[in-house]
Amino acid sequence: MCDEFKESMMSFFDMTDLGNMRYFLGIEVLQNTNGIFVCQRKYAHEILIRFNMVECNPVKNPIVPGMKLSRTDTRPKADATLYKQAVGSLMYLIATRPDLMYVVSLISRFMENPSESQLNVVKQILQYIKGATELGML
Repeated sequence: MCDEFKESMMSFFDMTDLGNMRYFLGIEVLQNTNGIFVCQRKYAHEILIRFNMVECNPVKNPIVPGMKLSRTDTRPKADATLYKQAVGSLMYLIATRPDLMYVVSLISRFMENPSESQLNVVKQILQYIKGATELGML
């Protein structure tokens, strides 16, 4: 039935059959007899390279439990452009990593005027990603 559909589509449209999907919008698609799985291992590694965190020490938690972040933080301000780029990259990563959803939504609240302490949380998330890639969790 699938072959008939492909042939009918090819008769109307200019298309080719590339086989099983491997990547879609930066998301790796793994298909086998057990099912279809998605991951962003390559994208996570690219994030680590982009923000110079490839050689960082991995951590086991994306944020320190009980940590409070405040808009009225008196610490020095961080580079807002760098912060926005990092948070944006992490937002795309949560498509396959729901364990990061809470902490990424938390740090995204400070995009307008980030402080060094909020940037440190972003770095800790990147260290968590580093640890996850080493353990094969991505």
